[in-house]
Amino acid sequence: MVQPIEPSIAILAVWVVLYIYSLAGSIDFGASFWAMVHANQETQAGRIANRFLSPTWEVTNTILVLLVVMTIGFFPKAAYMLGNVLIVPVSIILLLITVRSAFMVFAFSVERYRKVLQIVSGLTALFIPALLISALPVTQGGFVQMIQGQAALYFGKWLTSPSIYLYILFGLSSELFLSSLFLADYARESDDDSAYEVYQRYAVLFGPITLLVAVLALYTLEPEAAWLLDRLLRYKMWYVWSIIAFLIGYVSLWWKTKDQKVGRPRVAMVFVVIQYALATFAYGAAHLPYIVYPYLTVDQAFTQINTFYSLLKVFTIGLAILLPGFVIHWRLFMKDKRYLEGEKT
Repeated sequence: MVQPIEPSIAILAVWVVLYIYSLAGSIDFGASFWAMVHANQETQAGRIANRFLSPTWEVTNTILVLLVVMTIGFFPKAAYMLGNVLIVPVSIILLLITVRSAFMVFAFSVERYRKVLQIVSGLTALFIPALLISALPVTQGGFVQMIQGQAALYFGKWLTSPSIYLYILFGLSSELFLSSLFLADYARESDDDSAYEVYQRYAVLFGPITLLVAVLALYTLEPEAAWLLDRLLRYKMWYVWSIIAFLIGYVSLWWKTKDQKVGRPRVAMVFVVIQYALATFAYGAAHLPYIVYPYLTVDQAFTQINTFYSLLKVFTIGLAILLPGFVIHWRLFMKDKRYLEGEKT
């Protein structure tokens, strides 16, 4: 029997948006943390982070809303089950996002309490990606129980599992690595060598740490997730290419430019994005057909065919409207020298 292709298209679309949000969110939240760390120092590093954050943090929230709406629309049963299972961690995440967003708004407008507001927004931003990624092990098996037909989380096991904490550590290290690498490129684009040197050092530090933690997280899965590790081995070449992409990007942080400046952060950023893409989609492919192992598959969670096509049209129109806005945003705040160098002192 030929399987319908619509569920595969839907889960691919959701996974692509999840991948984009994981990168954008890590950079956004990490930049908020670095802005807090360098708020009172003479270096331009803090100003570079704030210059990036000021126009872009709401864009990240837009991608998150799109991800949630797509999940609920395409896979309502998965949204219902994950909502029940992850009600506590998701509630904490939403609280942190709300606090961080509110405090960031006030930090840019209330001079008297700016330091306190930056500290709160920076610390909340540090833990949001870590808590978000802690949901992944829950879908791999061993953390979900069925009680009278309803899925529930083994909360005690979730709090004490080494696998959860390694995933959290991976989220933290990824956030700091991706954000420092992006801000290094942003500083180079702004012709700010002092800020570039700061973020280049952070990227050099957190790159290998992130890779090491990722390997440890995969090899310390719960026994119930052994099925996933077996399937990941089928995609081992994806991970080999992922590591090669990382090494090229990492080494490029020492390549000299035409004007003899050390490091090519744009090259590094491109190859690290490729690295994460290869690893992320290999993981997603290995996880199929399950959304929550062993209780829910992609086909079981999928919406009605007619609803799928209606939603697909709506999302296509929505993206057609949003995409030009993202391009304009990039040109205004990421490439325009007048904005990039406007706050240099």
